[in-house]
Amino acid sequence: MLSRRFFVSVLAALMLTPAVSYAQSLPDLGGRTVVVVTENAYPPLQFVDPKSGKAIGWEYDAMNEIAKRLNFKVEYQTSSWDAMIEAVAGGQYNIGMTGITIKEERKQKVDFSDPYMRSELFMLVRSDETRFTDAKSFAALPDALAAAQPGTTPFYTTVYEVLDGNEQNPRIKLFETFGATVQALKTGDVDMVLTDGTAGKGYVDASNGSLKLVGNALGTEDFGFIFAKGSDLVAPVNAAIKALKEDGTLDRLNKTWFVDYKLGG
Repeated sequence: MLSRRFFVSVLAALMLTPAVSYAQSLPDLGGRTVVVVTENAYPPLQFVDPKSGKAIGWEYDAMNEIAKRLNFKVEYQTSSWDAMIEAVAGGQYNIGMTGITIKEERKQKVDFSDPYMRSELFMLVRSDETRFTDAKSFAALPDALAAAQPGTTPFYTTVYEVLDGNEQNPRIKLFETFGATVQALKTGDVDMVLTDGTAGKGYVDASNGSLKLVGNALGTEDFGFIFAKGSDLVAPVNAAIKALKEDGTLDRLNKTWFVDYKLGG
């Protein structure tokens, strides 16, 4: 999660750092079309705006800027999380973006970009939840249920950091999409969803007071874009990420989406 301390540091940097003209020679991809797949399930990274019905978010803005600087055309498509890594690995899509944690085992199937964001994992619960306030007190409630997407970092963290290390633990209810886990939480079918704070903040802001984040961070994760092994897009995208970091563009996106933007506001 990008914490309040992070927001303050971002704002301070924006106010105290003089504007600079950053020029870097980036690769020119000659206007080629690049197919980018996402899930549209992690506000404010990528989601469907409830007002306009358009897909928007931090990752869209970042990818559009990367495309502009590298001179390629983006074609966006959507896919469920459980199919995405295999589909990118198989060449169905050129790039995957959906807040994907960089993990060594995933590197066996796909190549990752350099990290573009660091997040932390928190517990998302209903706002009237009083039975538990952290991982230890959740684990001590035998009837409390968690929701997760199989194969994701929140799933494995729920298994090994919150519960007993049993991946078939009946207290973990599995869902295909992150949005479905949150819906199950809202309806009372489960009691907790472990989420990176970027998504959690978005859902809390959109919940009209019905959801909250509790407890301390259970771990940190670095997000990266994914590519088929050996993709010629990795190096250019890494160069663009570096440029966006150094000229303050990523800081400005952080301010736009994690400080200024209010989902559903």
